Amino acid sequence: MKTYELLYIIDSTVADDKKEEIITKVKTIVEENGGKAGEIDKWGVRKYAYPIDYKTEGYYVLMSFEAPATVPQMLESQMLIMEGVVRHMVTFKN
Repeated sequence: MKTYELLYIIDSTVADDKKEEIITKVKTIVEENGGKAGEIDKWGVRKYAYPIDYKTEGYYVLMSFEAPATVPQMLESQMLIMEGVVRHMVTFKN
C-alpha cells in the first residue's frame, strides 16, 4: 500500500454537522476499499486565493491515508459528485 494525502475544501455555508458527515463519509470510502485512514487535520475556514462560485472562503480538511493504487482514482470520482465539496486534490506522499 502507498501513502497519500487528500486535501479538500467543503463549502463554508454547509452546517457543522453536515461537514462532519462529509469528513466521515470520505474516511469510510477509503476504509471500505482496503485503505487505512490516518490523521485528519481540520484546518477550518480559510480564504480562497480567488473566488470560486462567487464565494471567497471554504472549510479546509487534510487527510493522510494508506491505500492500494486504485483507491485515489475511485476517491476522486466520488468527490466530484459529493454535495458540499468545492475542490479536492490527492497527492502521493512517499
